[in-house]
Amino acid sequence: MICVHTDPGLTGAELARRLNVTPQAVASQVARLEERGQLERRPHPRHRHVQELHLTDAGRDSLRRADAVIVEIEQQISQKLGPEKSAQLRTLLDQVADVVREA
Repeated sequence: MICVHTDPGLTGAELARRLNVTPQAVASQVARLEERGQLERRPHPRHRHVQELHLTDAGRDSLRRADAVIVEIEQQISQKLGPEKSAQLRTLLDQVADVVREA
């Protein structure tokens, strides 16, 4: 959902490429989010067979709530680990993300 929030109007194919997943996987998720009223498809202004993805107000609200939960979890982890171990964890997670992107 964050990709559609930061880049409204993405197509399913563009989103699949960004997430490095199949278009079928994106279509399945889009259908679920659409059923929940969190995402909507709109016709592309120039290409009549292409549909753009846009968050609805409900989708933006869900994203805000999820972000607040993530911030709270990150704060709890940082408090528990302390500054040095938190920095180490961020470094390791960055390395993991790099490996995943390379794969």
